[in-house]
Amino acid sequence: MSTGVIIALIVVVAVVLVAAAVLALRARGPQHGGSLKRRFGPEYDLAVARHDGDTKAAERELTERVRRHGSLRTRPLESAERERFEARWTAAQERFVDSPREAVAEADRLLAELAGARGFPDGGQYEEQLTALSVHHAHHVEGYRRVHRVTHARVDDARDGGGAGTEEMRSSMVEARALFEALMRPARHDGDGRRRTGTGTEAGEPAQAPAPTPAARAPHGWSLGKRRTKES
Repeated sequence: MSTGVIIALIVVVAVVLVAAAVLALRARGPQHGGSLKRRFGPEYDLAVARHDGDTKAAERELTERVRRHGSLRTRPLESAERERFEARWTAAQERFVDSPREAVAEADRLLAELAGARGFPDGGQYEEQLTALSVHHAHHVEGYRRVHRVTHARVDDARDGGGAGTEEMRSSMVEARALFEALMRPARHDGDGRRRTGTGTEAGEPAQAPAPTPAARAPHGWSLGKRRTKES
């Protein structure tokens, strides 16, 4: 083999290796640094705080979440399922007037069941389900975390005055409604021709919608803690 041929082969191999490296970096790009922060929003900040400010450790955790759950494709809800979930949520909101803690507990159960029905990990695996939800609904998952925390707080905490107060329960319920609506919304691949909006994403897509504000209103024109006026 001549020297010229050997040099040509070396050049070709070098070009191939450089191209492969560039493609690998592009593939990894959305899972690191600024892209992770855009995708996860408040969840990114929580992960950094959980790792005592170590952004590298937080980004490794978030990248692992995407690796495990980023390709999850949600299952569409049947019309009867959708109506049943909506009716249960409305009933829970109305129950809040007289039994706020029971209403929040129902919201916690309902979100777990709804997420399971959409194809996320079963609600019996709360941490795994929450992790998967954070990949696809990063800007809305905090409401679920809050109602779950209130629901599973020790009874003694409430008796001693250390449990969640009514205002905190009301706020968590309103915030949880955002995740409920996101999970009820048809996904792009549900096959109904409707384009999905909100923060749920396809695998690898960053979330786009802003986080819900505490002032978000409850549906049907009424707020938690206030009785709904009788319709004429």
